[in-house]
Amino acid sequence: MRKTLSAVLCLAGPIVIVLGLGVLIPRPLFSSLATDDGSASAGSGARIVLVLSSQIHTDIAFPADPDVVERFAFMAEDGLDPAWPGVWHVIAGWGGRSFYIETPTWSDLKPGPLFKALTVDGSVMHMSLAGSIDTSHPQVHALALDQPAFERLLDAVSDSFARDADGVPLVIAGVRYGPNDLFYEANGWFNALAGCNVWTGRMLREAGIATGWWTPLPGLLTASLALHNDPDDGFAQVPWDR
Repeated sequence: MRKTLSAVLCLAGPIVIVLGLGVLIPRPLFSSLATDDGSASAGSGARIVLVLSSQIHTDIAFPADPDVVERFAFMAEDGLDPAWPGVWHVIAGWGGRSFYIETPTWSDLKPGPLFKALTVDGSVMHMSLAGSIDTSHPQVHALALDQPAFERLLDAVSDSFARDADGVPLVIAGVRYGPNDLFYEANGWFNALAGCNVWTGRMLREAGIATGWWTPLPGLLTASLALHNDPDDGFAQVPWDR
């Protein structure tokens, strides 16, 4: 028993250290790079995006303002119109094709998608629409961006879509969790070491937000956001009502 426990500790110790360093080491490494043209006051003129966390996944929720609706207007052709009344947020997430599509809940977990997630899989974008989101919820983190930073984030998310020869995102027909979401083909390869939360961090860095160097889990990403960004620059959780 002692030998088994010792082996487990020897294995777990380095993993904990690596994960800790992944949060503690900022990316970009120097904070001045993290805030150049990316900081924003949480007051007038700030654009608010939400980072939504679950136990294993993070999404980015954009306000359904006219420029966001226009950017994602292609979804209307696929049966999901961000201009619908009652839509307050357009939510984007990136993930492994097999695991994301075939595992809407933990009860749907199968060996095949899990194996692909732990090795290499293709990727998809998951787009959904939502109404009001409670920003006081512990799994919701609101970030204030100035307009240039907000546009860079929109551009980065848009560039994650695979597109046809005419530049139109490729919807995955017949695949959805419910009436308010769609899946699209995405750019990039997925595995557990460079998964959805790493993608979310990369998107946020395009907007000038510093993250930890490697944050494969939602809690690691959100912890790094609080650690490496100055609340006075508008990066802290802020209250918001549309």
